[in-house]
Amino acid sequence: MDTSLFLDPETVNKHKPWIETSYHGVITENMDTVLLDPPLVALDKDAPVPYAGEICAFNIHGQEAPFEAVVLNRTSGEGVLRAKGPVDCETQKEYTFIIQAYDCGAGANGASWKKSHKAVVHIQVDDVNEFSPVFREPMYHASVMEGKMYDSILQVEAWDQDCSPQYSQICNYDIVTSDTPFAIDRNGNIRNTERLSYDKKQRYKVMVTAFDCGQKRATESVAVHIDVKPVCKPGWQGWNKQVDYEPGTGSKQLFPKMHLETCDGPLSAVRAMVELQTSHIGKGCDRETYSEKSLQKLCGAASGSTDLLPAPSASTNWTASLLMDNGRDSDLIFHFDGRQAANVPERVVPQNLTDQFTIATWMKHGPSPGLRAEKETLLCNSDKTEMNRHHYSLYVHNCRLVFLLRRDFTQVDTFRPAEFHWKLEQICDKEWHYYVINVEFPAVTLFVDGVTYEPYLVTDDWPIHPSSIDTQLTVGACWQGGEVSTPRFTQFFRGSLSGLTIRPGRIETQKVISCLQACKEGLDIHSLESLGKDIKFHFNPAQSVLVMEGEDLESVNTAMAKVSYINSRQFPTAGLRQLHITTTVQCFGEDICISIPDIKALVMVLPPSEPRITIAGSDQLLTPAADLRGAMGMAPFKELRITSTVTKGDVYRPGVLEAMHNLDYCDVLVIGEELNPEEESLEIHHSSLMGKHLDATNSTSGISIYGVDSMAHYEEALRQVRYRNWRPATLTNRRFRLTCSELNGRYTSNEFNLEVRLVHNAASVEHVNHMAVQSQYMQSVHHPLMVHSVNSHISGTPPAATVVVVICIAALVCIVVLGIYRLHSTHQDSAKSEEDGAKDPEMDWDDSTLTITVNPMEVRGHYTKEFPEKCSGRPPHYNKQINRRGARQQ
Repeated sequence: MDTSLFLDPETVNKHKPWIETSYHGVITENMDTVLLDPPLVALDKDAPVPYAGEICAFNIHGQEAPFEAVVLNRTSGEGVLRAKGPVDCETQKEYTFIIQAYDCGAGANGASWKKSHKAVVHIQVDDVNEFSPVFREPMYHASVMEGKMYDSILQVEAWDQDCSPQYSQICNYDIVTSDTPFAIDRNGNIRNTERLSYDKKQRYKVMVTAFDCGQKRATESVAVHIDVKPVCKPGWQGWNKQVDYEPGTGSKQLFPKMHLETCDGPLSAVRAMVELQTSHIGKGCDRETYSEKSLQKLCGAASGSTDLLPAPSASTNWTASLLMDNGRDSDLIFHFDGRQAANVPERVVPQNLTDQFTIATWMKHGPSPGLRAEKETLLCNSDKTEMNRHHYSLYVHNCRLVFLLRRDFTQVDTFRPAEFHWKLEQICDKEWHYYVINVEFPAVTLFVDGVTYEPYLVTDDWPIHPSSIDTQLTVGACWQGGEVSTPRFTQFFRGSLSGLTIRPGRIETQKVISCLQACKEGLDIHSLESLGKDIKFHFNPAQSVLVMEGEDLESVNTAMAKVSYINSRQFPTAGLRQLHITTTVQCFGEDICISIPDIKALVMVLPPSEPRITIAGSDQLLTPAADLRGAMGMAPFKELRITSTVTKGDVYRPGVLEAMHNLDYCDVLVIGEELNPEEESLEIHHSSLMGKHLDATNSTSGISIYGVDSMAHYEEALRQVRYRNWRPATLTNRRFRLTCSELNGRYTSNEFNLEVRLVHNAASVEHVNHMAVQSQYMQSVHHPLMVHSVNSHISGTPPAATVVVVICIAALVCIVVLGIYRLHSTHQDSAKSEEDGAKDPEMDWDDSTLTITVNPMEVRGHYTKEFPEKCSGRPPHYNKQINRRGARQQ
C-alpha cells in the first residue's frame, strides 16, 4: 500500500531541485545535440523518496529558443539539451535562454511539484565551411604606364558567407594564368614583376582565384584586364607613313586623322611646316616634259628663240657628242663632266642679239672641287681664230653666276657695264633651278625659279674694237681659237643643263617665266574656306613648302587634316615623294617648351594608265598627176583619224576607254628619196594653223607640226598638209610615214605609212578614188570610176558591147565630119602648133570637152590604137599630145 497517499505533501516533498546557475553550450550547425558545460544534471535532496526526489522535467524560458531539454534519468536527474530543428550559424551565431528543473511532486499525480532556481544557458553555434569565396566584382580593369614598376596596380576582393572567422575570412589569392608578368599577395594586391612595353603587348588578361581560411577555393575565377599605355610622348599621332595618289583624282588629303599630342602641356602657339621633297623627280619636281619650243608656245612666249641644246638629229647634230641623261618621262637633260662641249653651227647662231635679248636654261650644279675653282662656262661666244676675245658668255665661278657682255665699239664707245655678278645659294645646291637672264642693256635682270634677283656687283669695261674675225658660240665650255698653238675648248662646265635657249630682240615676261618653270605637283589645302580664322598659312612659290601657325590646338589639328597633295598632270611621273613635317610649340612665358619629333612620310604617285595613240586612214591613195600641179596640190591625209585609248580596271576585268589628251608634235617623213625642192614640196599654209597652238617646219625630209594642242586640232592641221609636184612626169608614187607624240616622245603613236600612186593619163579617169585601197584601220567607202563626157558624168565601167556600138557610131560620124576637119586642118594645125610651143609640154589637158570613152580593163598603151587619127573625132595635134604623155608614162 502506497503510504504517500496518506502523507502531507509538504512533509514528503521538502526540497526544490537544484541545478547549476549557468551553462555554456556548443552546437555544430546542421546538428541537433548541444554539448553543455557543465552537463545538464538536476539534484533533489528529497531523494531517494519516490517522486519528490526524482526529476521529471526541464523547462526553457525566453527568446523562443529552438531548443528543448529532455530528462534522460529521473532518478539521477541527468538531462540533455538538443535543437528542435536545423541550426544555421549564418542566421544566428549564439542563443541565451533560461532553464529550470522540475521534480515529480509528492506523488504519482505530480501534485505539489517543485521547481529549481533559474539557470542561464549560453549556446554558441559552431560554423561549418559550407560556402566558397565569391569575388565582389564580376571583372576588374586597370591601366598601367609602360616602363613603370608598381607596388599595387589594383586590389581584388573576395568574401565568404560562412559565419565564423575561420571560414568567412579570405586567407589567400592566387593567379591562375601562367606566364604572366604579374603577382598577387594575400590581400589581393596585383603588381607587375617586370617593366611592361606597349610595343610588345598592349593588353593583358589575368585570371585570379581566392581561398578562405579553411582552404576552400572560389568556384569561379575572376578576370583582370590590364591595359598598357605608352609613355606620353609629345608628337603627331594618327598618320600613315605612306599615302597612295592615283593620277587624275585631284587634291587628296594626306593626314585626315592626324592630331598633335602635347601631354596636357600648356601651349600658347603651334607652328608646323610641311615640306614636299621632289628634287629627285625630273628637274626638281613634276613638270610638263614637252620640248622647249612646245613649252614656250604653250606658255605664250614670243617666237624666235633658238634652242642651243636640242635632241640630236640629222639637222641638230652638234649635241650628238654630249652626254645625255634622258632621266624620266623623256626629259632631255645633258650632263657635262668637265670634258665635253659643243660648237653651235653658225647657221643656228643669232647674228644680232640687239639691246634686248633673253638667255634661259635649266641648271643643276654643285660646288667645284679644289681651293680655287676655275670658271665653268655654260655659254660662250668668242673669237674663232687669231684672238681670244669673249663677246658674251655665261659662266659659274666660286658659286657665283656671271654674265659677260662686251658691246662692239661701233655700238658704243664709252666705258659701259660688262660683267654682272650674282651670289646665290641655288647656284651650288645640287638642285635643279630655272635661270632666265633678261638683257635690256645696260640693265640685266636674273630670274631664278621665277624670283627676281639684281646683280650684287657690276663691273665696267671698254667695248670690243671691230674686226673681221668670225666668232664661235660654244655650249659647255669656251672656244679659244687664238693666242694658243692649238685651238681648243677651255673653262669646261661641270653639271647638268637642259632647255638652253637664246631669244634676240625682246625679253621674256614674268608671266611666261613663271609658266615655263611651274611645278605641276605640290601641296594644297582641301576646303580652304573651312579653315579657322585664327590659322595663318603661307606657301612658297613652288607650293612645295606650307607653313601653318595657330594658337588653338584643335584649330591646328583641323588645319593639318586638310593638308593635301595635288598633281595636275594628266600623265604624272610615277614614284615616291617624301614629306617632312617639322613642328615647334610655344608655351606661356617660354619660347619652346615641348619638343615635337619630326615626321617623315611618303606620297606614292601610282603609274598612270598609258595611252595608246592610233593613227588611222587609207594607206594607199590614187591621184591624177595633174592634181599635183595645181596651186593647192593634193591632201594626202585628208581622211586621217587620230584616236587614243587607255586600259582601265584590273587584270581580270580590263576595260578600254577613249582618252582625250594633247599631242606635242606630229612628223611626216618622206620614205625613199628626199624631196627635190625644185620640183616638189610638202607644206601647210599658215592659215591652217591660225587659232591653234601649233607651228610647222618643213624640209626636204618632210614636215613637222609641233606645239601642245588637242588631237582634234592636230587632225585638222594634218588634213591641210599639201603635197605639190609641178613636174610629176617621171614620178610614179610617193611614200610618207606619219608619227605623233605626247610629252616629247614619252607616248608615241603607231607608224602610219601612206603611199600616193600617181595616175598619169587623165583621159582614163576624171575622178580618182582616194579610198580605193582597203584601209588596215578603217573600212573605206569605194566610189566608182567616173567617165568624163560633154553633158554628164556616167558612173561605172561600160561593158564591151557598149564600146563596140560607140565605135561604130563614131566611125559613121567621122566620115561625115572628116571633110570639114580637112578643110580647116591646115589652119588649125599651124595654130595649135604655135600654142603647143607656148604651153608647158607637161601641162594637163583635163579641160577638154571632147568625149573620150575608155575601157579601163585594157592597158593604157591601146588608147591610140582604138582611136586612129582619122576616126578619133579630135584634131590631130590632140592625138599627138596623148602620145607624148603616153611615151613619158612608158
